[in-house]
Amino acid sequence: MVKVSFIIITIMKNVLLIFSILFYMQASFAQKESAFKDGEWFKFEMSYSGMLKAGNATLSVDETTLQGKPVYHVTGKGWTTGAIKWIFKVKDRYESYFDKETGVPYKFIRKIDEGGHTKNIEIDFDHNKKEALVENKKYKTKKTVTTEPNVQDMVSAFYYLRNNYETDDIKVGDVVELDIFFDEENFGFKLKYLGKETIETEINGADVKIKTLKFRPYVMAGRVFKEEESLTLWVSADENKIPLKIKADLAVGSLRADLVEYKGLKHYFPIQFD
Repeated sequence: MVKVSFIIITIMKNVLLIFSILFYMQASFAQKESAFKDGEWFKFEMSYSGMLKAGNATLSVDETTLQGKPVYHVTGKGWTTGAIKWIFKVKDRYESYFDKETGVPYKFIRKIDEGGHTKNIEIDFDHNKKEALVENKKYKTKKTVTTEPNVQDMVSAFYYLRNNYETDDIKVGDVVELDIFFDEENFGFKLKYLGKETIETEINGADVKIKTLKFRPYVMAGRVFKEEESLTLWVSADENKIPLKIKADLAVGSLRADLVEYKGLKHYFPIQFD
């Protein structure tokens, strides 16, 4: 069970990062109406091998100001539940403050407690200098790291790309790349588009059918993932671009994260009730 707990927590730590790269497509930049608004909220449930409930995660959007600038403040939370909670308790919190107009992040916060392993990190971005000031509050240290141009953090990237990249012209088999800054490093991810699919799921207590776009990010095979193409992701094929489901084939068993509740969507959500 301890090994299973490790696998589940490893996946949970990457759920937000995976969602953040879903919409990085090689399409032209287009100014258009925002895909989200203040008050948007998602809740996900995670289960191991389709039976054992592993945990929950939420994403919420609020409007505020940071150093006099109007920003969106997104908070992501993740925690273990059920039997897993008593074996390996997790309580994670991620926050991003990004510009309402340009979408570039100004501040990222990661505060986690995973079975007693804790981190408390704040990152301030200087996009003119292409630098990130990383403050480790646990060890009371600060470090400046060079970043990629127009860098996004693991949370802001999801919202930036929802607003600025079209998915109408994607072709099955397209593979694209994205750089994200996390903790003290720049990370490169590859993502492959698999096509369209209508899925059946339960959201807000109702059985529904939803048209989706299906993706497969490349991951490192080994201790946790069965192979490089072990993850599959589904997002709504509408103006909201909602993350709906992620499935991971693991070295032992499988893990799923499903959207179970939402509120505060900006656009009409085309779903079909059974």
